Amino acid sequence: MIAHAADTVDAVSPATSPEGASPTATPTEGTPSEAQFFSRAERFAVVGSTNDVVRDWLATGSPEVCLAIADEQTAGRGRSGRTWRAPDGAALLLSLGFRPTWLPPERTWQLAAVVALAMADAAEEVAVLRDRSIRLKWPNDLVVEDGGPADPRAGALRKLAGVLGETGGLGTSDPRAIVGIGVNAGWRPDAFPADLAPTMTSLAEVSGGRPIDLAFLLDAFTARVEPRVLALRSGRFDAGDWVTRQVTTGRDVRLVGGAVNGTATRAVDGTVDRDEVVRALGVDPRSGALVVADPDAPHGERHVMSGEIVNLRLAGPV
Repeated sequence: MIAHAADTVDAVSPATSPEGASPTATPTEGTPSEAQFFSRAERFAVVGSTNDVVRDWLATGSPEVCLAIADEQTAGRGRSGRTWRAPDGAALLLSLGFRPTWLPPERTWQLAAVVALAMADAAEEVAVLRDRSIRLKWPNDLVVEDGGPADPRAGALRKLAGVLGETGGLGTSDPRAIVGIGVNAGWRPDAFPADLAPTMTSLAEVSGGRPIDLAFLLDAFTARVEPRVLALRSGRFDAGDWVTRQVTTGRDVRLVGGAVNGTATRAVDGTVDRDEVVRALGVDPRSGALVVADPDAPHGERHVMSGEIVNLRLAGPV
C-alpha cells in the first residue's frame, strides 16, 4: 500500500509539470514490494494536471511505472480537450506513466483498459457495491445504472469516473503511455456543475451516503492495478471482464462526429458534422474498437475506433 506522507488524497486529472506543483507537495514512501512496481510515486497538494507531471517524468528518464497523485488539480482535462476541475477532497485523481516497449503499439489501449478495470474493482470494494455494478461506457467512462426493473429511471447512466490515455513514440525505441483517471468519491450532488449534474454521481451517493476513504480507495486501486499490468506484460489481458462490463452492448448509441472508413464528414466551417444512431453490438478485445451494426458493411458490422469519434452517448432518454 502507498504510505501517505501529507494530507489526504483527493483530486486528479491531467496536471501541470512538477515546477507548477505546490511547495507543500510531498512524495510518498512505498513499501519494498511497491518499490519493485512503482519506480516513482509522488503526491502533490496542488498541480495543474497529473498527466503533465507524469509526462515530464517520462521525458526526463523516469522508468515505468510512475504514479502521480494530487489533492487538487487546477488544469485537468478530459476527452476532446475538455477542462475538468473537482473540489478539493471530492475526487481521487491520479496518473500512471508507462514505457511499454513490451506491448505492441496496436495493444497500447489495453493499458487504459486495465487501469479502468482495476479502479472499478477497487471502487466496488470501498463503496461496498455489488460485483460489476460499475460498468464501462466505451471508450473511457466508468458509470453506474440508475434504478431497478420497476424504477422509471432504470437504464439511466451516471458517470463516476473518466479515463484519459495519452501516448507518444509508439513504434519507436522509446514509447510512452500515460493513463489518467479521476473518480468522483465524496463529491456532493449539490456541488456538481449544473450542466453535468443530471449525468454525474459519486461513490458516496451510490453507496447510500457511505463515507469514502480516499486513502483506502487509492490502496485498493494500487493493489489491483499491479497484477493486471504484470499480466499484460506477460501477454494476458482480461478480455472477459472488459467485455462483460461494457454498458453500451445491445443499446442504441449516438456517434457524434467521427469518420466513416477513416474519412470524416465535415461541414463548411470545418467541424465534423456526422451524427448517427447505431446499435452497439459489442467491443473488439483485439483492437479496442466499438462494434456497431451496419447493413452496408461486410458481415453487417463496422468497427469504430476511439480516434474516429468526437463523442458517444446513449441514444434516447437514457
